[in-house]
Amino acid sequence: MLQGTGSDVGKSLIVAGLCRLFSRRGLKVAPFKPQNMSNNAAATPDGGEIGRAQMLQARAAGIAASVHLNPVLLKPQSQTGAQVVVQGKVRTSVAARDYAALKPSLMAPVLDSFARVGAGADLVVVEGAGSPAEINLRAGDIANMGFARAAGVPVVLVADIDRGGVIANLVGTAAVLEAGDRAMVAGFVINKFRGDPALFEDGAREIERRTGWRSFGIVPHFAAASRLPAEDSLGIAAASREGGLTVVVPRLPHIANFDDCDPLRLEEAVSLRFAPLDAPLPGDADIVILPGSKSTRADLAALLAAGWDIDLKAFVRRGGMVVGLCGGYQMLGRTVRDPDGLEGPPGESAGLGLLDVTTTLAAPKVTRATRGHSALFGASPLPVEGYRIHMGRTEGPDCARPAVQLDTGPDGAVSPCGRVIGTYVHGLFGADGFRAAFLAAHGRGSSLAYEAQVDAVLDALADHLAQALDTEALLALAQTRASAP
Repeated sequence: MLQGTGSDVGKSLIVAGLCRLFSRRGLKVAPFKPQNMSNNAAATPDGGEIGRAQMLQARAAGIAASVHLNPVLLKPQSQTGAQVVVQGKVRTSVAARDYAALKPSLMAPVLDSFARVGAGADLVVVEGAGSPAEINLRAGDIANMGFARAAGVPVVLVADIDRGGVIANLVGTAAVLEAGDRAMVAGFVINKFRGDPALFEDGAREIERRTGWRSFGIVPHFAAASRLPAEDSLGIAAASREGGLTVVVPRLPHIANFDDCDPLRLEEAVSLRFAPLDAPLPGDADIVILPGSKSTRADLAALLAAGWDIDLKAFVRRGGMVVGLCGGYQMLGRTVRDPDGLEGPPGESAGLGLLDVTTTLAAPKVTRATRGHSALFGASPLPVEGYRIHMGRTEGPDCARPAVQLDTGPDGAVSPCGRVIGTYVHGLFGADGFRAAFLAAHGRGSSLAYEAQVDAVLDALADHLAQALDTEALLALAQTRASAP
């Protein structure tokens, strides 16, 4: 199990790299994360949802994703705290202060999922959440040491040297852990080192001396990580490049599934920018993408309060294109209704009015991998595939012009002018043919084979870790679980 000295130290990436590395050696490998907190989710083939990072890790391992790879997913939302997804399905929504009381009941499904994942694998690489040093959260813990001890899984701590204080982070973690938890830790990995790793050998030895834990290696900074989907909004990048087609994405307070924009961000002909709401819509925008949201009405209110509704309407009148994805699609309509209070207090909100549709939030939640085709930007339909995760039902005259024809039927809506498009399909821009046609419609070419590039980066990551880590020692450590109490 890889735990961290803090958030965003690189646990998810190292798990993905190890999954690819060991699967290439012929092992049946599976990732596992007991508890994740993220609004970047993906639908699994078995009809549920998990964190987007676990979907990438499953791809790295060469296995089909399952709800059991991430049995507890917390999706923050406004006012009602967080939505709690257990084994792929929404169980409840709780305020942060009430989650501690719920946690103990979640250990059983976590261990059930872990057993299911392990039954079909030679090796399971487990990822913690946050840090075990957050000892104020230790009671009832299912994400870090609570899980490690319940499942008898040895722990390796990952620390990020790039942010500074790495010796204090590891030694301090050892100091605050209680004896039973500390005994679960076998060693540590120093991540994101810039320069010659040999320069930190004395530092690693000092950590070993002060903690009694061994070093499993020092991982140099892996620049290509920016070409893989980020796990959460901490990973939202600055503008991809200057010049080219300018695509602007408003940074919503509850932004979700922003990795939908990754294929565009990586195109050489595109400058993609996440724009703050406290400034007007940039005047050089060519396209605006309204991203997914975990709290559609709250994010819609933020857009309206910032005056972006006026900016967007003027932008469309000037000939600009607006694409709404999932929650962004709902915001483009005339009204968003939430009669049952699924995302906050019951009520309804006036939408942006750029599409003649109305959305009503209602259960059950749709979580479905999907595929189909779209003829929006070409003479012939182009294949698309992705997934749908939403509670909304959207209807109205503009739905007569669907954005996508899915295997399950039409999806989305297009305005009469053709410059406002909404769809529930996440992953739309990952289809190379569709994305190339989209860019061609705006006078730009495509230079990217997106899915092939993701696999190439995962292979490069595996090679990177093979050079930096004592992988044989990690495999030997994994075998000790059989003798754990």
